[in-house]
Amino acid sequence: MEVKNICVLGAGVMGYGIAQVCAQAGFNVTMRDITDELVQEGLERIKKFLAGNVTRGKVTHEQMDATLLRLRTTTDLRKAVEGVELVIEAIVEDLNAKREIFRQIDQICPPHVIFASNTSYMSITELAASTKRRDRFIGMHWFNPPQIMRLIEIARGAETSDETVSTMVEVSKKLGKTPAVCQDSPGFVVNRILQPWYNEGMKLLQEGVASAEDIDTAVRVGGGFRMGPLELRDLVGLDTGLKGTMQIYEALKNEKNKPPQVLIKKVQAGHLGRKTKKGFYDYE
Repeated sequence: MEVKNICVLGAGVMGYGIAQVCAQAGFNVTMRDITDELVQEGLERIKKFLAGNVTRGKVTHEQMDATLLRLRTTTDLRKAVEGVELVIEAIVEDLNAKREIFRQIDQICPPHVIFASNTSYMSITELAASTKRRDRFIGMHWFNPPQIMRLIEIARGAETSDETVSTMVEVSKKLGKTPAVCQDSPGFVVNRILQPWYNEGMKLLQEGVASAEDIDTAVRVGGGFRMGPLELRDLVGLDTGLKGTMQIYEALKNEKNKPPQVLIKKVQAGHLGRKTKKGFYDYE
């Protein structure tokens, strides 16, 4: 199936980034959130990001204008999914919230529309069970920030069809991304591998082995990573990180995936990383 029109549910950090990438790649995009304030905030961030790319010479004014012309916003769920072939969900990482919005749009959208969830950790099979299109339900896990990170994990649920997988692989390539297909499994591929890495970094801090700065410096310089485990956790959000860690730990019952106390305490204190200006680092 050819995809030309895409709805992105959510205008937060991931949602607006996904919407921008899709519009830049030539797709007609509708970005939807629950309030005008959230929608406008997401749109302004897209404009700011594009303007910065114009200043840096990465895109022209004409390309920026063309991207914005392909992008529309709304708070009306019915209008958001009207005439699309693909819905990408990028709302809060909450199972009940995701299941409810999929249940709603399943009643609105024609049977051919593909539903994709940007979840980092949740079961695609379980989310698909909220709908009557389990064969056209798939995981499409983007990485933060979507405009820069190249990988998209394509996670197939228990009943996802081969045709749906092929369509999403082709869409990912048209977006300029590199798709990696996997089965529905806790944390998929990347977070399954990174979870113990995150945890060991936090345990080193908890045990007083080194400061956050020195832990991240050692990993970046010694391991050739772009970011260390603590600064990357701050970027993603410690609350999101804790939810994901708990989901993998509860699914696998493996001690190496158990969330460290330092992470739990940070979340309890409301220190969630960059979004609250304080996490393992102070961003004030």
